[in-house]
Formats: sequence, C-alpha cells, structure tokens
Amino acid sequence: MSTAPLRPAMVPCTRQMRAYFAPVSRQTETPTIFDPGSGAFALNAPPAPWVDLGWIENFTRYPGTPTEVVRSGAKGLPLAQFRGPLETHVEFDFREWGKLQMALACGSEHMNVLAPMGGMSSSPSGGAPVAAIAVLPGSSAGEVVVGAATSNFPAGSLIAVDVDYQQQTGYVGSGIAGAYVSDPVKVNRDANYVRRVTFNVGCVAEVTSTSLVLSQPLLAGIPSGAAVQRVVAFVDREDGSFFQEWSALFVAEQESGGRVCFYYPRLSSGSGDKKEGSGSGAKQAREGLVEIAKPLAAVALHAAFTALPYTDPNDGQTVLCYRSYFPANMAAAY
Repeated sequence: MSTAPLRPAMVPCTRQMRAYFAPVSRQTETPTIFDPGSGAFALNAPPAPWVDLGWIENFTRYPGTPTEVVRSGAKGLPLAQFRGPLETHVEFDFREWGKLQMALACGSEHMNVLAPMGGMSSSPSGGAPVAAIAVLPGSSAGEVVVGAATSNFPAGSLIAVDVDYQQQTGYVGSGIAGAYVSDPVKVNRDANYVRRVTFNVGCVAEVTSTSLVLSQPLLAGIPSGAAVQRVVAFVDREDGSFFQEWSALFVAEQESGGRVCFYYPRLSSGSGDKKEGSGSGAKQAREGLVEIAKPLAAVALHAAFTALPYTDPNDGQTVLCYRSYFPANMAAAY
C-alpha cells in the first residue's frame, strides 16, 4: 500500500483565459504595473486603469530569445551561456468586439466615426461631422453635462469626449494615446481629429434634462476644455504608421487549484509570425468564424503582439513577461 503523501490542489484548472489591458505612457514608456503581492485582482471589477476585455481563446506564447554559447579550445568546448536578442510574441482571439479590442487587433490608429453632417465631404474613416458640443461644468467621468443639447444624444448612443485638436504634433488623445501627429497638414488641421482617435468614449445609458449618464465611466474622465460628439461606428484600417502599445494581463481563472497570471508590462501590436515553421511573411487571418449552430457563427478578432522590454526595479534585469502562480489554499509548495 502506498504511503506517499497527498499533494492536493497542485494542478491549475481553467475554462478560459481572460484579458485585461491598461495604458502605457507613450511619452515616458512607463507601463501600468501589476503587482502580484498587492492583493487579489478582482476579475469582474479590475482596479483602474485596467480594462476588462472579456474572455479570449487560443492564447499562445511564443518565446523567441535564443540562448548562445561561448566556446573555446581546439574542440570548441562550451564555457558559458548568454542570452541573445530578446524576443517573444503573443497571439490569441478576442471573442468580444469593442473599440479597444478592435484597436489591439488592427494594431494601428483606431478611429471613431463621428455622426456625419449631411451633404458634406465623405471619407472611409468618416467625413465632416456634426459640430461638437462643449462639456459644461459639473461633469464627471460617469455623467456629461451638455445643457439643452441632450436631444442630440439619445439613450443607447455612443459618444467621444475630448479636446479640440490645436495644431500640435506628437501623441494625441487624453489619458491614452490614440495616434501620433507628425504634421498638422496631414490631419487637415481638423479640429475634431482628437475626438476621431480618442479612447475616451462611452455609451449613454440615461438622458436627463441637462446631462448624459454613461453606462461606464470615461477612461480619461473629463479633460479641461473638452467637447462631445456622437459616434455612430468604430473603424480601423489595414496597416498605418502608428503602433498600439499597452500593458497586458492574461488570467487563467481557477476552477480548482490555483490562479495563473501572465503579465506583460509592454505589448506592442505586431506580427506574431515567429512561431516554428513560419516566416516573417506568413499569412494570418485577421478574423475567424466560430460556429455556434449552422448557419450561425460568431466572428472572432485575431490579435498578435510583440513584447517590449521592461527593467525590473528589484534587480535591474531586462525582462519581457512575468508569470505568476497563486496556489490554492493548503496546496503543497512543490
């Protein structure tokens, strides 16, 4: 009869992976930190500025950093090892669609299609819009005061809240960079351009006599001097010069046993074609169909990322990803 001790709850079991993203300061390349020692990360109510992007499928990590060997002597004996150029990639499929999911999947500028002004210019990314309405004092991240203009924003409509574009160059978009402007002429000196690319969007859940009550708070709150415009759709474009960059946390929630987390301080949208057997020119599907019951199928967004380096403040090591394991109660240590 075996006398081996029991080893309970040492096998992490999960149904699906869940994805959370948070902004990186593009001016300083400072990520949003996930500290595994700071307390439980509530999956249904993540701490700001983390954004819950729902369940994902086909989550796969492709580490590509080579290990090189220093050799010496007539027989080329190995003396020491060192790591070559750091490289790792991540791929998965979003099962939910939204502005941020689309932006991450497309990888470049992602635009809000502002409600159009009839009879004006047309464009595949949205033509001349209805004029913006100033946001009034008393507004908050969850309620936008617009006075008598509430009739322009019926319940259920989407809105973009941000400042006018004022001919500046560099990153634009309050709170989260939505694009990079190198020359005001290239964006037609469009006063609405920041609201075209901003991530500061929300859905109107209720309309009062003077304000718009939102279903979720705006990610950047109410910027000083902001105006609001109605959004009728989201649009992205194949390729572009701007690269999305975010902090990411992927969680395998426990069904039994412990929780496993993969934290990437800096993920940049980019090719994930570094897996074995494929080259830099390999073809990838941008979208895929997940059959529900013929002929009905869900459309999934495929996303691929390249991890960018981060310097750990505890020892100065340059790293790309952190893998955390939270053991179940009374689980063995090893």
